[in-house]
Amino acid sequence: MIANDRLLRPYSAVILRRTAQALARERKLLAGLSSLGQFAVGHLHYGLHRSGRQWVLREWAPDAKAIYLIGDFSAWQEREEFAFRREEAGDWLLTLPLAIMKHGDLYKLKVHWEGGAGERIPAWANRVVQDPQTLIFSAQVWDPPVPYKWKIPGLIRTGGPPFIYEAHVGMATEKYGIGTYDEFRRLVLPRVVQAGYNTLQLMAIQEHPYYGSFGYHVSSMFAASSRFGTPEELKALIDAAHEAGLRVIMDLVHSHAVKNEVEGLGRYDGSVCQFFHAGSRREHRAWNSLCFDYGKDEVLHFLLSNCAYWLGEFKFDGFRFDGVTSMLYYDHGLGRDFTNYAMYYDGNQDEDALAYLILANRLIHELRPDAVTIAEDMSGMPGLAVPADQGGCGFDYRLAMGTPDYWIKIIKEVPDERWNMGEMYHELTNRRADERTIGYAESHDQALVGDQTIIFRLMGKEMYDFMGKQSSHPVIDRGMALHKMIRFATLATAGSGYLNFMGNEFGHPEWIDFPREGNNWSYHYARRQWSLVDNHDLRYHWLADFDHDMIALIKGKECLTQSFPEAALVHEADQVLAFTRGSLLFVFNFHPSRSYTDYGIPAASGAYRIILTTDDAHYGGFGRIDQSLAYFSRCYGTGPCAADNYLRLYLPSRTAGVWQRTTIAESGTDGSNNLSITS
Repeated sequence: MIANDRLLRPYSAVILRRTAQALARERKLLAGLSSLGQFAVGHLHYGLHRSGRQWVLREWAPDAKAIYLIGDFSAWQEREEFAFRREEAGDWLLTLPLAIMKHGDLYKLKVHWEGGAGERIPAWANRVVQDPQTLIFSAQVWDPPVPYKWKIPGLIRTGGPPFIYEAHVGMATEKYGIGTYDEFRRLVLPRVVQAGYNTLQLMAIQEHPYYGSFGYHVSSMFAASSRFGTPEELKALIDAAHEAGLRVIMDLVHSHAVKNEVEGLGRYDGSVCQFFHAGSRREHRAWNSLCFDYGKDEVLHFLLSNCAYWLGEFKFDGFRFDGVTSMLYYDHGLGRDFTNYAMYYDGNQDEDALAYLILANRLIHELRPDAVTIAEDMSGMPGLAVPADQGGCGFDYRLAMGTPDYWIKIIKEVPDERWNMGEMYHELTNRRADERTIGYAESHDQALVGDQTIIFRLMGKEMYDFMGKQSSHPVIDRGMALHKMIRFATLATAGSGYLNFMGNEFGHPEWIDFPREGNNWSYHYARRQWSLVDNHDLRYHWLADFDHDMIALIKGKECLTQSFPEAALVHEADQVLAFTRGSLLFVFNFHPSRSYTDYGIPAASGAYRIILTTDDAHYGGFGRIDQSLAYFSRCYGTGPCAADNYLRLYLPSRTAGVWQRTTIAESGTDGSNNLSITS
């Protein structure tokens, strides 16, 4: 990593020390074991398990003075026959005959500590449910008589760069309510497959008490959210995705946890720092949550086991690690602009957290060599997506988080006629050469209340009245054109993968707002209106059709496996941007009013044919480009011909097109276009 970037040389000692610390931490944790996979098995040891003719329930609660199991079987009272026995290292053990509890029974722990007591949901519980009347959460015995039988028992190895469809199961349907795993499998998954994406990213899977937290205030790390259905229904969804050839990755929240004490881990055994930091580092001041203490071996055991659990039990194919920036810095990166390398090595970094991330990636790829791990980091810390044996953290990819911020900024603050092509190209290609990145124009973040999606910023209230094909409005025309161009420019320049949040591909018209007191607990904005894209009297399907063909083109031409794009032309006054990637030439005319005839674009000698344009009438464009023509790069300059070859193209305003260099069999010598494309 240092060899690849000379600017890292002043910090080489820090980089090497961090790597050494992670390896030393691994040796300490293993303590004679041969692999992290053998270490990360806490979910098989702790929690409730059937063992022979008895139930075995084991928990880690070092500051507890007594623990009782309570539930329907005990009339929710403390009884001596349900008292745990304290073991070594703060572990507590209870064994019971199988007849005591059955599948579906509810239970909790009653934990006593010095000076107090309280009910707790077991930290390792794999099933947690909420009573619809009382709204109280309880753990639930989950031991179905017939275990789920996987249709695709082996590993899914979808090759090539990830084209990620980010989705939230609960709000994925059109109904005014919470969608289910089963509904997603039947109604939404076929749309993802048809759209051409090869990776499904599921949000909000880990159990969370407040639905409106979007799944980011997790309470039970090992429980799949029961709001959406049963564990078997989640497995069936993943199985069906695998059967269709999709990877399924999970939004994994190990950066913080909900503050709740009954439902979550806050003061689990009475102490404030069992899982979390003590003092000023305990609470995340921006997120109102608790921060894990990655310096504790028991916490690493808990979190690493959590990674292994989701990979093994549900056959997820990897993770997007949420909130990595918050983990990496003592101040969580809040208020920092990260304008120089010193800010990554100035002592503000939590090297225990960095060691955890290194070990988590080592474990995940040990258990699943084909797994995909993605870091959500806005700070730009070098090396997150560099292999650990090269000095990095070991993620497969990092998110290009600056790109959506850039698009929102210029849409909000810069008039169209002042969009800067050089700045745009820099922002779209500004990434480290030795790290793979996932490009995206917008994710769920831009869809939440308080922000707006790209389509809504471009069109605003006019969307409600003028998206019918029989109506006409300049705001809609502008929005349709720029929505396609922005997403196409982002994908065509993306590093090694691409991400889209569900519904954004067709310009879903509204923000996301979960039921809450402020909106009278309405589900109106917590759903996806698929009827809009299905209605061919409306324009939405044009955007979806373009997204499909855009994905198919980039995937089919293997553009994201090519090297960086190479700029061919950046013209500020004309607002024309052109670049090549592999055999393809991408040309964008962002000018809001000027169309250009016979516009010269530098291009290698040869013949070209347009293979995709945003102006195609099939995508809601104006059909101004004749796609039957062949184009020739010719020498128009006075210098060496190789340096002065240009294509002369017609570039309508606010359009983008892709030309492919091809082999032509000429039928004439007069330079006309009566030619046949042979490849």
